[in-house]
Amino acid sequence: MAFALTDVYVEINSINWSALARQVSLPFEAEDLDSTTFGTTGWRSRIAGLKDGSVDIEFVNDFEAAGLDEVLWALFGQTTTVLIRPRSAPVSGTNPAYTGPVLVTQVNPIDGTVGDLATRSVSWPIAGPWERLTS
Repeated sequence: MAFALTDVYVEINSINWSALARQVSLPFEAEDLDSTTFGTTGWRSRIAGLKDGSVDIEFVNDFEAAGLDEVLWALFGQTTTVLIRPRSAPVSGTNPAYTGPVLVTQVNPIDGTVGDLATRSVSWPIAGPWERLTS
């Protein structure tokens, strides 16, 4: 069933940041390895190689004590766990959670021009296997 993304759950390092997140993307991919041989009768054959992906999030910025800036700065250069669900409701078959490790390679504390809403965007590479949880 179609629905609008109005209640996405975003957790980083076991902290719920949903109230500050305004865009999220989880692009995953597998390398495309050509396994074509003479026996494939003129058609290309492919297999999946290494899997990769990233977590891309845009936040409304927050510089409060123990807020987004402080937490992300402390994680800079570290590996941490991210968990994303399409809705804040509990994990289920219709509300799966995607979770796994990322390497916090950027924090981007200030990005904008005069009069802009204070936001920050991050794109972190995955740093190990991810799971799709339904319970």
